[in-house]
Amino acid sequence: MITEKLYDHKKFELEAQTLWENEKIHHFSPASPDQASNPKKEIFSIDTPPPTVSGTLHIGHIFSYTHADVIARYKRMKGYNVFYPMGFDDNGLPTERYVEKKNSTKAHLMKRSEFIALCLKETHDIEKLFESLWRSIGLSVDWNKVYSTISPKAQRISQYSFIELFKKNLVYRKEEPSLYCTTCRTSVSQAELDSAELSSNFNDIRFTTEDGESYVIATTRPELLPACVAVFYHPDDARYKHLNGKYMITPIFEKSVMIMPDDKVDPAKGTGLVMCCTFGDQNDIFWQKKHKLPFVQTVGLDGKWTDISGPLAGMTVHEARKKILELLKESGALQTQKSIVHNVNTHERCKQEIEYITLTQWFINILDHKEKFLELADKIVWKPAFMQARYRDWVTNLSWDWCISRQRFFGIPFPVWHCNDCKAIILPELKDLPIDPQEQAYPGKTCPACKSSNLKPDTDVMDTWNTSALTPQINTCWPDKSPDGLKLPMSMRPQAHDIIRTWAFDTIVKAYYHENTIPWDNIVISGHVLAGKEKISKSKENSKMTPESLLQNFPADAIRFWASNGKLGTDTVFSENELKIGHKLITKLWNAFKFCSEHLDGYQKPNTQPELDDLSKWVLDQLSVTYKSYQEHFDQFEYQAALETIEKFFWNTFCDNYLELVKDQFFNPDKYSQNTLAGTRFVLYETGFAILQLYAPVMPHITETLYQQLYKQTEKISSLHITTFDTSRYEYSYEQSSTLITTVLDIVASVRKLKSEKQLSLKTELQKLIIYSNNAALSGQLKTQQALISGITKAHALEFSSEALEHNSLEEQDGLFVGQIKL
Repeated sequence: MITEKLYDHKKFELEAQTLWENEKIHHFSPASPDQASNPKKEIFSIDTPPPTVSGTLHIGHIFSYTHADVIARYKRMKGYNVFYPMGFDDNGLPTERYVEKKNSTKAHLMKRSEFIALCLKETHDIEKLFESLWRSIGLSVDWNKVYSTISPKAQRISQYSFIELFKKNLVYRKEEPSLYCTTCRTSVSQAELDSAELSSNFNDIRFTTEDGESYVIATTRPELLPACVAVFYHPDDARYKHLNGKYMITPIFEKSVMIMPDDKVDPAKGTGLVMCCTFGDQNDIFWQKKHKLPFVQTVGLDGKWTDISGPLAGMTVHEARKKILELLKESGALQTQKSIVHNVNTHERCKQEIEYITLTQWFINILDHKEKFLELADKIVWKPAFMQARYRDWVTNLSWDWCISRQRFFGIPFPVWHCNDCKAIILPELKDLPIDPQEQAYPGKTCPACKSSNLKPDTDVMDTWNTSALTPQINTCWPDKSPDGLKLPMSMRPQAHDIIRTWAFDTIVKAYYHENTIPWDNIVISGHVLAGKEKISKSKENSKMTPESLLQNFPADAIRFWASNGKLGTDTVFSENELKIGHKLITKLWNAFKFCSEHLDGYQKPNTQPELDDLSKWVLDQLSVTYKSYQEHFDQFEYQAALETIEKFFWNTFCDNYLELVKDQFFNPDKYSQNTLAGTRFVLYETGFAILQLYAPVMPHITETLYQQLYKQTEKISSLHITTFDTSRYEYSYEQSSTLITTVLDIVASVRKLKSEKQLSLKTELQKLIIYSNNAALSGQLKTQQALISGITKAHALEFSSEALEHNSLEEQDGLFVGQIKL
């Protein structure tokens, strides 16, 4: 029996979490060797997103991880053996930047081994903080199933993946113009680009030919003039056909470059003449390769212009742009300038503009298999379905193979040595993985091809997505046999929509290349939490409320309730008011079950269902519909629609109507038979238990607390969260009773409205209530509910009439009230 007046969320949340840990409620049970003879529950495996270990979590994380958790909790209560791990993504650039910022240093200023050690220490500390927060919010993760993307296990799997793809000719190494972030000092992939609208100038610059003719070329990047290697025009542009094969002299640098036709030039843009610089954009890369043009590297790895840039040497991009414009003005070569706003590629991590630098990089071939990747996506269930279009658009428009090289320190090394003499690529034995070639010499000592001992280690590390794309393989212990009996495809991948192009796509690539399958059967896409119109993120620091402060001010279940009201794939603006609604629900649940506990004290479940009156049949009929609809929604991962279903039943059917209708039975039991009272207690118990089950995935703490105090002794199961959704327990169909009680509720609602209009208390007694209906059969059925109607409307007498009535009324007669209701 509930004795506390109020729900103390801090006390009861800790008690529930301690119970779950002690009873191992969320632990996954590995498949037994004799599973064939002793079958276990069907596995539901979740490819949990490993949060980036780079400081703190924000409320957007709470939002999306709650979505995954409510599904995990639901599946567990559906009887599945749920594999729900937690990972930590701690080998990427965000972690390096966090460590640099916290320790006021730069990776390139420290010894590599010392910086890696510092990263390992910081990530370990953050992981513990993350785990504490996840436990506080009630994530039902199996904390025995935790992995790190920098762990020896993850390194071994990543390096094994690389070697296998290399042997399949799906990985290659090539000197290529690469997307490069001079701020982060690493190459980046196409998927890591953002597009930003930036203000700039379209500069009209006068060039002269070797014959002394003047022509104007418009450019937004005059600082790349020292890297100009050709000038192009469209072959059908009559203005410039006579220039074919001649040379243009660049201003300031007085360099002769050939003038050539190419149909990639847009004659309507600018003056129709375009300078090709190595490299300003992908067109420059295309032309340099197509026409075998020379390569001039003006941008250094530190983002400063190289010595080959003459007066621009040592300057950053913006300094070089300012300087060259000054020089062009002084020389008279700068004709006009026009202010524009244009889209520029930026690095999603630091938001700085991207440059193109030629580097020797490792690539995974994806362009040759685009059609297969589109076909594989059709085998996966996308929730919501429209999110698949984002995947298709990304794959269709891919124009680069996947560059997996990064020039960083804290990452997984490529397991490669290079022979300086014969240029052979040397790989270790698989049994020696993981291995760091910068720290360990090649075990074979000499090159297998030419026997030279002149070997050097590969100094790059793998793109973090190259490892994150292997989370299904990490979970299933690939390439070894999983001790947990897991294999691909996993059941579900929950993730946000902004990383469809990276994490979702890359994981599909790896699953197909390694195991010729899809990585999961279902992908469930969450939206973002918005601060105003922009996504809440750690890098923008635009969240006023931290998860820790939320948990100080609101129950964890109130926060989960807010998160669970976010629709799949839809962004949600954070609102404290929504948290208050969740808090109100907690209070309502506590008060409703406190009332139930008073009347279920000492209750023993009967062996057979007791005799039920129409009111009891009505609420069970409504419960049956709710129970079925709720599971149909959840089976489609539509947790928000499922929550709406139980919300409507709890607030309207159970609290506003049923509890109000049965109060008279408990307060005036002499007016009712023992059979009626026994039936009501049965329904109160069964309906209350079902309500707790249906709210449990979303609000695990309060439902567990109520279960422990009201139901554990009779249900004899240690936790609500391992009770099973038993549809057969709630298969009721009482259509006639449901129709009848619905009419009773209409009468009650009409009486309540009349009292409210008269500004009377709902407890105001009526001398008489007259019900008008020309349906004799209905009136006859309503007469069987006189005690119910009288009890809830406070009517001393009830009359039925077949006469016509124009409108409902409530009149006072000699200080007593008489009500008239028409049906």
